[in-house]
Amino acid sequence: MKININYFASLREAVGRGEDTIDSEEVSLTAKKVWTLATGQECLPDTVLVAVNQEYVDLDSVVVDGDDVAFFPPVTGG
Repeated sequence: MKININYFASLREAVGRGEDTIDSEEVSLTAKKVWTLATGQECLPDTVLVAVNQEYVDLDSVVVDGDDVAFFPPVTGG
């Protein structure tokens, strides 16, 4: 299973790159597991937002082969 990953804003700085691609043999992946496989970090900051194929999802959402997963901090305007 191949998953494309993008990190935005402060998360890009925290992980040291803007994007990743992971290949996993696991049959069922969640957005949280994608984070762990890509970054090696078990914990996500509480405020991280996740999108799969440009739609907001929760961390337990299932990710399938070819999906694009994005992690980013909350955006505020002013």
